[in-house]
Amino acid sequence: MEQLTKGEIKVNIQTNVSKADLRQTVEHLAMSMPVTDMHTHLYAPEFGELLLWGIDELLTYHYLISESIRWSEEEYSHFWSMTKREQADWIWQTLFLDHSPVSEATSGFITILTRLGFDVSSRNLDDYRQELAKRSVNEQVDIVMQIAGIDKIVMTNDPFDSIERSVWLSGNGKKDPRFYAALRVDTLLNDWPLAVNELQNLGYDVQMEWSKQTIEETRRFLSEWIIRMDALYLAVSMPGDFQYPADDHRSKMIDEVMIPVCQGQNIPFALMIGVRRKVNPLLGLAGDMSMRSDVSAVEALCRRYPDQKFLITMLARENQHELTVLARKFRNLMIFGCWWFLHIESIVEEMTRFRVELLGTSMIPQHSDCRVFEQLIYKWEHSRKIIAKVLADKYEKLHYSGWNVTEEEIKRDLDDMLNQNFWRFLGKGQ
Repeated sequence: MEQLTKGEIKVNIQTNVSKADLRQTVEHLAMSMPVTDMHTHLYAPEFGELLLWGIDELLTYHYLISESIRWSEEEYSHFWSMTKREQADWIWQTLFLDHSPVSEATSGFITILTRLGFDVSSRNLDDYRQELAKRSVNEQVDIVMQIAGIDKIVMTNDPFDSIERSVWLSGNGKKDPRFYAALRVDTLLNDWPLAVNELQNLGYDVQMEWSKQTIEETRRFLSEWIIRMDALYLAVSMPGDFQYPADDHRSKMIDEVMIPVCQGQNIPFALMIGVRRKVNPLLGLAGDMSMRSDVSAVEALCRRYPDQKFLITMLARENQHELTVLARKFRNLMIFGCWWFLHIESIVEEMTRFRVELLGTSMIPQHSDCRVFEQLIYKWEHSRKIIAKVLADKYEKLHYSGWNVTEEEIKRDLDDMLNQNFWRFLGKGQ
């Protein structure tokens, strides 16, 4: 082994990437690096009808529903009276034929068709349907994951969903090793009366009144389901007016149930903050909105529980800089992704750039949040290009200063951002 004299620093000798090749190297590696998609609403094939895929599911996704209805003067009920296929045909006509598909959601659909090998110049929706109809769901899952370069997928799993619950109880929920579970706790935090009813139906001795027995039984419920699912973390979507600490049910549930269970199971608690539900109820699931939140709630959680890890994303653009600065102060805070309405190219680039400038590569730049399986293709292709652009800019700046990065160092940085930061934060380094 090479011996170093006092004061020497050992340098990892590798081939430097020339400036001419630098951007091309970063782009190639960013587009080809396998990814852990650490938060989705996707399901493994064994979950049956919960796994959404195919042309009609893609076109009737709520992003496209709300965008298309802007062009209509019909009553909202007219759209909802259609069959799913009729809705898909109408959205295709409205957003892709009557108007150019330049929004993030519509251009994303074109990216999907292109990467699946379809001739988008034909504009023949039935041809695309017929081609996909030849594939089984298992084949499509394999094809999409290969095209998108996705190695691991973290689902969102709700034991209060009777269809999903039956899969877990049958023992089939962990059949595909590429899929991992995250235990969703929205009902417990945001709709306690419904949660009480569900827990009682599942045999847990809980009551509306907040008692020692109710606390213990709710903890037991979560612990049993974390173990059954081998859940990587607890997850919840919080409204924009979420406050902590507060004299309310949410704070009691967090302090007396969520945190003790997370610490007992040694898993993070993921909070997605900033939703305002049903701003326009006539749009159904498409009627939700974002709102500015109070970042001090996250600050209080991180300070009160320094040994508990928190995965945090927020929905309002106005919160992003403050949240990123907060992540500099608490190592138990990992910010992740550009969530929901922020997952558009201009804002993804803005957020990725200032996150890198404040945190270096010590964050999780993106997650897909997909609900329809083929969305993995465009969500990750678009995001990979932006991540590559931001990193290439930073590496070129280093190059001009005389600090030359190697290809191995670029691979390391991308692997940290797209995989290892998540797994290390969980204490499960890959």
